[in-house]
Amino acid sequence: MNTQARDQLLQRIAAEHLFIETLETRNSDRLDFYDVSVWGIRQALIDAFEAGRLASSNHTPN
Repeated sequence: MNTQARDQLLQRIAAEHLFIETLETRNSDRLDFYDVSVWGIRQALIDAFEAGRLASSNHTPN
């Protein structure tokens, strides 16, 4: 997975489970810090873990 695809995946997970509209730093406490539910964090971590697992199973060694 290239960097752009990885960043898009992380952005999708953040938006879907954590309700974070961007992962870019905006240099504002109001925009850069969030109150997030533990179940949202849990599901975001599960999705990220599964994405990594799938990416590694699709990787063929040289």
